[in-house]
Formats: sequence, C-alpha cells, structure tokens
Amino acid sequence: MKKSRFVEFHGGLLSEFPRFSSSYMKSIILTGSSGLIGSEAARHWHSRGFKVIGIDNDMRAEFFGPEASTAPTRARLEQELSNYLHQSIDIRDRVAIESLFRDHGSEIAAVIHTAAQPSHDWAARAPHIDFSVNALGTLNLLEATRQFAPEAVFIFTSTNKVYGDRPNTLPLVETDSRWEIAAGHPFEAGIDETMSVDQTTHSLFGASKLSADLLVQEYGRYFNMKTVCFRGGCLTGPSHAGTELHGFLAYLMKCVALEKPYRVFGYGGKQVRDNIHSRDLIAAFWEFFQAPRSGAVYNIGGSRHSNCSMLEAIALSEQIADRKLDWSYIEQNRTGDHIWWISDVSAFKRDYPNWRLEYGIREILTEIHQAVVSAPTH
Repeated sequence: MKKSRFVEFHGGLLSEFPRFSSSYMKSIILTGSSGLIGSEAARHWHSRGFKVIGIDNDMRAEFFGPEASTAPTRARLEQELSNYLHQSIDIRDRVAIESLFRDHGSEIAAVIHTAAQPSHDWAARAPHIDFSVNALGTLNLLEATRQFAPEAVFIFTSTNKVYGDRPNTLPLVETDSRWEIAAGHPFEAGIDETMSVDQTTHSLFGASKLSADLLVQEYGRYFNMKTVCFRGGCLTGPSHAGTELHGFLAYLMKCVALEKPYRVFGYGGKQVRDNIHSRDLIAAFWEFFQAPRSGAVYNIGGSRHSNCSMLEAIALSEQIADRKLDWSYIEQNRTGDHIWWISDVSAFKRDYPNWRLEYGIREILTEIHQAVVSAPTH
C-alpha cells in the first residue's frame, strides 16, 4: 500500500501520521456524525488521514425540535473536511447498513457509534422508537461489522444510565450547594464499573442503552471482536445542540446568555454531575483505537477533575455570562435520574496511561458561552 507522510502540530507536539493515498485510504464508519461527539470524532480521525463515512439522518430534530437540529454541523463537516462522506441512513435500516458496510468492507478501520435517542422523557413517550434506535440499531451495526469488517475496532458511546438509579442508594450528605458522598466510602473518588446494573429503575432509555451495551460486550467476548463500551456521564462541549430534555450545560448556558427561562427538576437543585468535554472523550476513543481490547467496559467522565451541582453550574454560568438566570424549581425529579454521579476513570487510566483530562467546568462553560453568543442566530 502506497502512503506518504505528513506532519501535524497537535497538542503542542509535532507528530507524524500516515496519510493514505485516496484509492487506498482507510475509513471509519461514524454514526451520529453531526452530533456533539460524532462531529468531534469526525474532525479527529480526518486530521489523522482517515476517510470519514458519517451516518446521520438528523433524528435529533425529530426528538427535540428544530433548535436541536444537527443540519448546520453536517454542513460544516461537508465544507471543511475533504474526505468526509455523509450518508443520511437510519441505523434501524438493516439493509442500508449492510449495503454500506459491504461496499467499504476491509477498508473500515473503526466503527464509532455515537447515534442514540438520548432522553429519559422522550423514551417514555415513544418506547418502540427509543428501543429500536438504541438497541436494534446497535445490533445492526455490530452484525454488519462482524460480517464485513471483523477486524475493525468498535467503539460504543454508552451511558452511566445503564446503572439505573442504583447510585441513589449510596450514602449521600447534603451541603449548602450539592449532594456529596459520605467521606471514606469506596466510591468517594467516583463510581467504578463494579456497580450492579440489577434490581434498579433505569428509565426506558437506560434499559435500551443497557441492552446495546450488553450486545457490544457480547460481540467482543463471543466473537472476539475489538469492542468497547464507554459509559459516559454528561458529555458536553461548544458544539452541543442542547435542549431541555438533553444537554445539561449547553442548554443551561444558552438560557443564561439568551435570557430564557430554565427549570430545575428535583433534589433541591443540588444533584451532581461530572461533565467531560467532547475533546477529552475523543482523546480516550483514540487511545483505545490504537491499542484495542475485546469486550472492554469503562466508566468515563469528568471525574473529580470536572463536576458540579445544578446550583453550582447556575452560579458559574451567571458569572461567566454576567447575567442572571430566570429559573424555577419543580419538586418532582425525573424518573431514574441520579442524585450524585461522579465517574471513577481509574480503570481506563490504568489501561491507557497516556490519556488525561484537560478541561474543567469553568473552561467548558466558557467555551459554550462563546459559542452561544457568536452563533449566527444569536
């Protein structure tokens, strides 16, 4: 195979990566390519000489309305990335998925699966759609990978909701601004992969994602494929099309900056989330891609490095935007919602010691604020 070399300045270091000639270029299949994580992955792999075959039919607009459409991101990817090929395929369409994989076959180096129905509330309103997108869509991709690109690395964006509301049984202490786990508890540094997924309320969204998560593990273990489940907390960044039902920090900052009303659901507004920037997550994907395992599972998130409560996020957003938020409180929490979630990322760090978190909450919110106020529709 003929290839040339190119030098890229990345992260302050000069690095060489192989650039394949167009006729032999290695490809990645990327679902949800116009979303937050998908678009970040598209740019990352493209910059390293891969052709990116993006699958996205903008169901996010169907789920959450026109303001959540990923169409503008798709347009930017097609304009900016010379080796980006977009496919408006529904991942539930087995025939279309198999046809795409058959066409590209052995050139596929990785399948990065970020597409999903991501909302608790939406899943309860349309269970068949939720399950078919999250579970059946994942099965279609796994089987197509096994049949046509068995050596490809399969990276799945799972969720901490596979644990249901089990975290709510932890011993928590209420402080002025947040709930916090009792000092000295084994999960004080964060929740690791040993937490049980059984005998707990997941929400229908959590159940469909857990089904997909188990399939990804099983294809790795049963068929010896190179698969991984990244069980993320809040995934965020300036490209996030946040809405009330999905996209905590992005939607919050949008409401602050644009002076829109905001609602807090339950737990006194003291519920805690860790938040991981999309670039930090994609950096983890890249590390795994370079040294894959079979049937791997990792909790991934901002950990103790990047976390906040609702009240803390509101205060920091108001400070960054220099505006007050018009917010109201609703006593009823969302079904299956976590009171406290901080990821223990030590398992991934142990297996991939070159990876580290770069972004904290302030840096994340500052980037989101800049994106909101500079948006064309602002």
